[in-house]
Amino acid sequence: MGLEVIRAGLQSSVQDQGRFGYVHFGVSASGAADNFAFRIGNILVGNPKQSAGIEMTIIGDKYRFKSDAYIALTGSEFEAELDKISIPFWQGWSIKKGQILDIRSTKTGSRCYLCVAGGINVEDVMGAKTTHLTSGIGGIHGRILKKFDELNFGILDNSINPLERLSESITTDNKIIRVTKGIHWWWFHKKQKNKFFQHQYRVTDLSNRMGLRLLGNAINNKKESEIITAGIPLGAVQIPGDGQPIISFVEHQTTGGYPIIANVISADLRKVGQLKPGDHFQFELTSFSTAEKLKVDQEKFIHSLHHD
Repeated sequence: MGLEVIRAGLQSSVQDQGRFGYVHFGVSASGAADNFAFRIGNILVGNPKQSAGIEMTIIGDKYRFKSDAYIALTGSEFEAELDKISIPFWQGWSIKKGQILDIRSTKTGSRCYLCVAGGINVEDVMGAKTTHLTSGIGGIHGRILKKFDELNFGILDNSINPLERLSESITTDNKIIRVTKGIHWWWFHKKQKNKFFQHQYRVTDLSNRMGLRLLGNAINNKKESEIITAGIPLGAVQIPGDGQPIISFVEHQTTGGYPIIANVISADLRKVGQLKPGDHFQFELTSFSTAEKLKVDQEKFIHSLHHD
């Protein structure tokens, strides 16, 4: 039971919820870049939340199914056809052995997800199936998918019923990324902090799952541009010597030496995962209490899907 890659996309990899507990060894959690969309995909096909799927970036893959399957596509909508007939996202689809699923270019954001009932069955590495491309572990030999790769499906969990479809598609507005004050917030003059929020930043080509390098207003701080090496959380917005922000992302380095002006709130990390080179957005400051509420609301929505 499984599928074969007959055309590899730009950067596709096996992902799950992430590999936790190894930050002190220098290995960040990784996992799906838009974890919100990925979790919904697993709900649509009736998988446990820790099941692995395939993340595609900007240009998708073409697959031949070697067995019957039940799938869902979520995330940013890509051009997708099953045996040359367009299929929509955010709902379950029955696939017959021999059918071909062709996922081409994105229509909107950066990443989409293919979830399959039973999950993608690859070997666990340090407790997870997720691919950490930076260190080359997990997934298929720690790398992106290639033509002729064959992926097997896991065992179905018949105790979980598929959702089949959402009442409406999930859209993502990436024009605003909300942040809270970072650990080095007070290192920056008021004028510099205002500059940080007043104008848009552009995502540069030097962006990937490790981090997003931005171009826009250069930000200077009161002190030196480097600090004593310290831990870096997911979503930290660092200001290096050139003043152009860097958002640490799912494969971020676990320590670093640049001051952190802000942190992307948990509820908006999915937006970061859908940004692609050339996109423009603006940071917006929010309170910790608002950030917590937005995350709780997101979790309530996920939980509600199990009871529809």
